Amino acid sequence: MNWETLSSEYIVRHQYFTARKDKCEMPDGRIVPAYFVVELPVSVCALAITEQGEVILVKQYRHPVADVLTELPGGFIDEGEDPQTAIGRELLEETGYSFNQFDYVGKVAANPGLINSYTHLFLARGGKKIAAQSLDDNEQIDLLLLPLEEVRAMLHRNEFAQALHVSCLMYAFKKLDDDI
Repeated sequence: MNWETLSSEYIVRHQYFTARKDKCEMPDGRIVPAYFVVELPVSVCALAITEQGEVILVKQYRHPVADVLTELPGGFIDEGEDPQTAIGRELLEETGYSFNQFDYVGKVAANPGLINSYTHLFLARGGKKIAAQSLDDNEQIDLLLLPLEEVRAMLHRNEFAQALHVSCLMYAFKKLDDDI
């Protein structure tokens, strides 16, 4: 079932984006002369709920789709960092909130036909504002604090374009519903 990689040629190498062209052999012996793979770091995101029961959403411009999207907070996992530590760090950096409870709700692949990484999904609860945002140079993020049920309604109205975040919302709401 697995393919054998016969050769790899890197086209682009960057901290956030690496692209390569693989030559592969399928189990039946057929050769795939050019299979393109985008390598991205593993990432995390969370449905983050404050002590007051509000969900923290982020709004930011996404250049590849030329649109401002409403999303969940999250980002890339640093080298040697575990997913739960990474989501705690990302939440603090992007929102200024610290959380006292994390539930792991899943792992998804954005586009496994092209991209080689996964995103770890969390439900974070008990958020308390303890700091200002500490954004990367290429980030401009506005925060939205909304009631939990309004976010659920937004999900059902298809108001989230980021597919990984939709997955996180679905699994996190399932976890919340199961906990009742």
